[in-house]
Amino acid sequence: MNTASAIRRLERRETHSSRAAASIVTALILAAAFLWLAVELVLALLGADPLIVRPGAMAQWLVHVPEATVPARLVAAGGVLALLGIVLLAMAMRGGRRSRRTLKSGQAAIVVDDDVLASAVSRRARLAGNFAPGQVTTTVGNGSIQVLVRPTSGLPADRSAIQQAVEEELAGYGLDRKLSPKVRISTEGALGQ
Repeated sequence: MNTASAIRRLERRETHSSRAAASIVTALILAAAFLWLAVELVLALLGADPLIVRPGAMAQWLVHVPEATVPARLVAAGGVLALLGIVLLAMAMRGGRRSRRTLKSGQAAIVVDDDVLASAVSRRARLAGNFAPGQVTTTVGNGSIQVLVRPTSGLPADRSAIQQAVEEELAGYGLDRKLSPKVRISTEGALGQ
C-alpha cells in the first residue's frame, strides 16, 4: 500500500462514522430471539415446561392472528416493521459523515473538526472587522459556512471586507470539500462592545 492510498484511507476513517453500533445491536436482538426459539424448541422436545410459550402454542397463535386481530392493527404492525426495515436499510446503505473536514497535504492526513474550523473563521472575521470575541459566531453546514456578525450599535460593519477575509481564510486551508461562505450582518447591534 502506497502512502497516498494510506492517507486517503485514514482520512475516510476519520471523516465517516462507523455502522458497527447499529450492526451489533441488530445482531444481538436477532441472536437473542433465535436463542430463545432454540431453547423453547429444546424444552418442548424434552417435554419440560416452556420459558414463555410452547412452540406449538406459538404456531397456533400465529395461524389465528389474521382472524383474531383487527385488520387496521395488522396494517399498522406491518407498517412499523416495514419502517424498521427501511431505517436499517438506509443505515446500511448511506455512509454517515462526522462533522470533520480534511485539509490537503501530500505527506500526512490532516483532519480538522468543524467547530475548530468555525472558531478559526470567526477569529479571522473578528480581526477583519475589529470586533470583540462575542460579536461573531460561525456555524459550518454540509456545503456552507455561515458567519453572523453583530456589530456594535451605531457603528457600521464592512460586509465585503469580512467576506473577503473569510474567503481568504478558507482558501488557505485547502479543504477537500469546498465550503461557500455566507456573511450576514445582524440588524441588532451589540451594546458596549
